[in-house]
Amino acid sequence: MDLWESGERHISWAARSMPVLTALGERFAAARPLDGLRVAACLHVTAETAVLMGTLKAGGAEIALAASNPLSTQDDVAEALRGYGVAVHARAGVDRATYYRHIHQALDVRPDLVLDDGCDLVNILHTERTDLLDGVSGGCEETTTGVIRLRQMAAEGALRFPMVAVNDTRTKRMFDNRYGTGQSTLDGIMRATNTMLAGSTVVVAGFGYCGRGVAERAKGLGARVIVTEIDAVKALDATLQGYEVRPMEQAAPAGDVFITVTGNRDVITAAHVAAMKDGAILANAGHFDVEIDVRALDELASEVHRGIRPNTDEYVLPDGRRLLLLAEGRVVNLTAAEGHPAAVMDMSFSAQALAVAWLARERAGMAPGVYDVPQEIDQEVARLKLVAAGIGIDVLTGDQESYLHSWRSGS
Repeated sequence: MDLWESGERHISWAARSMPVLTALGERFAAARPLDGLRVAACLHVTAETAVLMGTLKAGGAEIALAASNPLSTQDDVAEALRGYGVAVHARAGVDRATYYRHIHQALDVRPDLVLDDGCDLVNILHTERTDLLDGVSGGCEETTTGVIRLRQMAAEGALRFPMVAVNDTRTKRMFDNRYGTGQSTLDGIMRATNTMLAGSTVVVAGFGYCGRGVAERAKGLGARVIVTEIDAVKALDATLQGYEVRPMEQAAPAGDVFITVTGNRDVITAAHVAAMKDGAILANAGHFDVEIDVRALDELASEVHRGIRPNTDEYVLPDGRRLLLLAEGRVVNLTAAEGHPAAVMDMSFSAQALAVAWLARERAGMAPGVYDVPQEIDQEVARLKLVAAGIGIDVLTGDQESYLHSWRSGS
């Protein structure tokens, strides 16, 4: 009962900052766009996700939820969600085998639609639970890594149903990836280490929307920021924004804090670790725990001191240097902090909810593949957010509309 009450308080607190999703919940309750549909979801089990689950439940969906990261699961929220009638298969801190067992349990609902965060659920459907594929008519993916994987599946002809790339909306990339990741990543690092970023050298690996947000927030706190990149255009962008750009092998000896934000593996390797200074902090804000080669770090260390601070492990190298790994190399913003602020997730999850409703309506005529969220959904989310914030914007006049859409009148 104590756990349930704590979860209720956390969900209620998050909902205060999620006026758009709350309004959509009322709309869904009236229209019931998901009546009779079974939804399997693999998402971070947090208070913000609970508000999304409530909206989908109000729309008529039967929901089974697994965790997309064992270290981000909030057990009290999971307990409260069960009280809402959501089948939750998640517990904080479970091992890898249990993580995958939970995904299988969520899939046991025999879903019509799926929601994924990183493509693990979709991957299992296409490799181990192929008996369920004919019943799945579509789904949504909300991460950069997941969308990359889905596009590769589609290119190889392996994807068996339509998936909507919620991650690629402008509201998601700009506000969730950039501002949400930027703030919550540094929040996690500071909670875990109590380090001072002003005057330190922060190395940001990857300058996509997430990396850009991390670099901006670190610079705003007074850090010197070095960016590493593999994309020439993004590297040039970082340079023109005033950041120093180097290869990781050159950045490794200079950094005090390292933050990987790429979605790829082996971004920080044993060779980079060997060059780092005493006391360097290693954190990952990408998706999976493969960006920092934790296995190599284990092999290099002569001693490992687990939990010297919450979510902080100290690796002592043979020469006496100490490196601090945060959150076991998993996403630091959700493990050592609370993830994105609810106000940011309000937009991401509102786009998710509207995309699910759109998919439920249009799925019969959609071939397997990766689809963009309709632009009108993106605009609707932004418009509703502005209304909730009491912000007005200009509207084009008739003459302006004609000018923009005609080639006959010239300049």
